[in-house]
Amino acid sequence: MLYPDPSGVNRRPPYVKQGVHEIATKYDSRVFDVCGQLVCTTGHLTRVWSLLDGELLMSMSPGEGLKATAVAFKPGANVDEEGMRLWIGNSVGDLIEADIANQSIADSKPAAHGRQEIIKIYRHFDELWTLDEGGTLHVWGPDEGGAPSLHSGPQQTYRVPKGHSFSMVVGDELWHATGKEVRVFLPTRDGKTQFQVLIRALYQEAAGDVTSGTLLPADPSKVFIGHVDGKVSVYSRKDYTCLGLIGASTHKISSLAGVGKHLWAGYNNGKVAVYDIGPTPWLVKKEWQAHDNPVVRLLADRASPYKLDRLQVASLGADNMVRVWDGLLQDDWLEGEMQARDAAFCDFEQIKALVMTWNAGASTPNSLRYSEGDAGFFQNLLQSSGSPDILVFGFQELVDLEDKTATAKRFLKVKKKEGSDQERMSHQYRDWRDFLVRSLDDYMAGELYQLLQTAHLVGLFTCIFVKADLRDRIRNLSSAEVKRGMGGLHGNKGAIAVRFTLDDSSLCFVNCHLAAGQSQATHRHNDVAAILEAGAFAAERDPAARLDSFVGGGDGTMILDHELCVLNGDLNYRIDTMSRDTVVTAVKAGNLAKLLERDQLLVARRRNPAFRLRAFDELPITFAPTYKYDVGTDTYDSSEKKRSPAWCDRLLFRGRPGRVEQLDYRRHEVRVSDHRPVSGRFRFTVRRVSPKRRAAAWMECQNRWEDLKAKETAGDKSVCPWSSGGNKALTS
Repeated sequence: MLYPDPSGVNRRPPYVKQGVHEIATKYDSRVFDVCGQLVCTTGHLTRVWSLLDGELLMSMSPGEGLKATAVAFKPGANVDEEGMRLWIGNSVGDLIEADIANQSIADSKPAAHGRQEIIKIYRHFDELWTLDEGGTLHVWGPDEGGAPSLHSGPQQTYRVPKGHSFSMVVGDELWHATGKEVRVFLPTRDGKTQFQVLIRALYQEAAGDVTSGTLLPADPSKVFIGHVDGKVSVYSRKDYTCLGLIGASTHKISSLAGVGKHLWAGYNNGKVAVYDIGPTPWLVKKEWQAHDNPVVRLLADRASPYKLDRLQVASLGADNMVRVWDGLLQDDWLEGEMQARDAAFCDFEQIKALVMTWNAGASTPNSLRYSEGDAGFFQNLLQSSGSPDILVFGFQELVDLEDKTATAKRFLKVKKKEGSDQERMSHQYRDWRDFLVRSLDDYMAGELYQLLQTAHLVGLFTCIFVKADLRDRIRNLSSAEVKRGMGGLHGNKGAIAVRFTLDDSSLCFVNCHLAAGQSQATHRHNDVAAILEAGAFAAERDPAARLDSFVGGGDGTMILDHELCVLNGDLNYRIDTMSRDTVVTAVKAGNLAKLLERDQLLVARRRNPAFRLRAFDELPITFAPTYKYDVGTDTYDSSEKKRSPAWCDRLLFRGRPGRVEQLDYRRHEVRVSDHRPVSGRFRFTVRRVSPKRRAAAWMECQNRWEDLKAKETAGDKSVCPWSSGGNKALTS
């Protein structure tokens, strides 16, 4: 199964630029419709608002003891009549036509569906179809006035199976789902065509119940079906074969909408994601928190190009909020264009960096003196580093986390008033900082380095040095911590991050120590998600600076907002489904490929679409597992616990293609800890923006955007939503 690629995801909510972008319904709403400047919700009340200014235009009660259960804007005979009236179905089978301007009932059809609850009203060009919970489907065609009418009965009636879980109009067909099964029907006004299109239902054993579906205007030959387990199945409209099954998410898909060439998905965690389905695998183009509660439904408004000269997508959440989004994703397009054209307004320079990660097992600099091999570690590391511009040292467990009494004291200790940096740092951190300063002086002769930043959190310690001639080009320097121990209350597990801007490129270095234990992979996944999703840093307020220095629509508050990012640490991922002896034998035989196939981190990257480290890259591992050794030896753990070897200590990176390159990935033989250190040399490409050239590029991108917008909205206007003479393939 394929999973979408999240490495270039943008998290900025695509708010519309004019009018209101959200409306609070102020009552329990689960059904809605949108038509240009109007949005309607229904339930115990039916209300209509203007999206231009948020004004409540109509509020109507279905009557005592009744509940409206379906709603749709009535087709107009022409574009000016679109959105003037509503059809409302209720819990006892009545159909009502409401006049919005007069806030009155214009027509009604009591017991149009007997006493069965009406669950869907579909728009099919100039027709409306109504479906009740018993499976009765009515087709209401236009009268002499060119629009459906309740004056007479439906022109045709059909029966579909009970147990409806989702349905939609696809061209002239009705795709109707019950559980996992999808059946295809062909309702017509005259009833002369075979109603059931397929003898057998469409069915995907590997996917859950059907929850949603849509078409893409840019590729109407396919139907996209959403499932409760986060999968999307893709069907051919020509021969109804399944073209693929995509693991879009681990969350329930509650709604799908097609906008141009992009698939929008609403999830039960309140997020909306936008996928570019052109590449293989799909690209996660956007993902943002659209609602505080599950997304109930997404609607791509086909009337908005006519009514508002824009393409809008509306979402209804279980938080009883309606929100309106820019279907053309203007901000994303402009950001992408500016980044693609940055060679026209930026000057570039390559910067070398060395990153080391080591779980030091509470060792001190003095501990290195007892072995000749250990004593030469930092000298060899530095002298083979190629004179980097940036040096990042990331330590874990500089304090003994297995000493339960000492650890408890650290948790319970009340912080004293902060004084100088030296007063705040414990002696362990201070000793390592001073040792690193001396090592640079001793082993990097002829190079002048400055200590840029230190940060620590209960055993975690990051120490960053930069060449002296680089220091004046650095700004926005800050550090942050994310605690993950004991449910996020304590820092025995978690991360520290240091970020800064070099010229106009943002860099972030993250030092992690994740949950331990062979069986705690899910806990580690959750740790990673919490660390990467934390709003740890201060936001950049200047919109131009955001665009120039950060990525993914970010404002610099989150780790993934930064253009260049390296994540190191004791990630604690283990090797699954193998005994310790089997692992040790494979290591001795040099059969690392067999073990890497079962490395929890690499498995999660392949199989878990929600795994947040899929946004990072890692060089192939060519060295033996770095954990767990008997201290002072080359023997894997021979204690009573006999822990299995694993690649706990890792270096991962992310950045735009061509802007970050890892040159090597190696372990070092230091025996004073039960972990081996790991290091990597990197080449970063940083940029300096020329304001004058940037302004010219921005103006050119704005002009190109206006041309693209005109083309996209004109394309949607070519599909007439109220006339059966339009392109039927785009009806939904």
